[in-house]
Amino acid sequence: MEKLTGKVAIVTGGSRGIGLAIARALVAEGVHVAITGRSAAQLAAAAPTIESAGPGAVESLQADVRAYDAVERAVAATVARFGGLDILINNAGVGVFADVASMTPNQWADVIETNLTGPFNACHASLPHMRRRGGGFIINISSLAGDNPFVNGAAYCASKAGLNAFSEALMQEVRYDNIRVSYVLPGSVATGFSGRAENAGADWKASSGDVAEVVLNLLRQDPRSLVSRVELRPSKPPRK
Repeated sequence: MEKLTGKVAIVTGGSRGIGLAIARALVAEGVHVAITGRSAAQLAAAAPTIESAGPGAVESLQADVRAYDAVERAVAATVARFGGLDILINNAGVGVFADVASMTPNQWADVIETNLTGPFNACHASLPHMRRRGGGFIINISSLAGDNPFVNGAAYCASKAGLNAFSEALMQEVRYDNIRVSYVLPGSVATGFSGRAENAGADWKASSGDVAEVVLNLLRQDPRSLVSRVELRPSKPPRK
């Protein structure tokens, strides 16, 4: 089992929801964590919550993953603060749910650029640092929607299907650099994603903590093996 204490991680979209739960779980394990997000206010509110989870240090960095320069600066700031980079969690994501005829080009671009281009930007900026470190771990938070398209979900489903393919290709590209790549496909999770109430469906949906536990288990996996894909779904969703 891999020991995580003292490692350095970046969690994009780490100020709320699944990203916040992952950041807290990492800090509890002694990982030094930098979180990114668009909102300075949300980052400021999240930092004390994460710091209280354990011994790891926390850095909050305002960055929009759609903008490569901002992501590159965030990665550089993390390395400068903590001395390197071992773990990248690509969690930042948005959802706009509308039929194709009604969706605006800007809405489409926002979803694709955040959910697909964002992970590319973060990986591109992080890989040189991981190679200098002698290895690392990239975990992309995808969705079961990437395999199960639904009405009014064209942009979101396309972005997650693309992220799945991106993850598979990247995994093969960097495995001999001792960089492992996995992607996690949650189903319904009780968060405030896409404007939903924070606790909507909490009686049956998976929790953010459940996703965070999957991430920890992946990171703890012995480096000789790789769980490249994990599907996580509620065990008892409402019957149709």
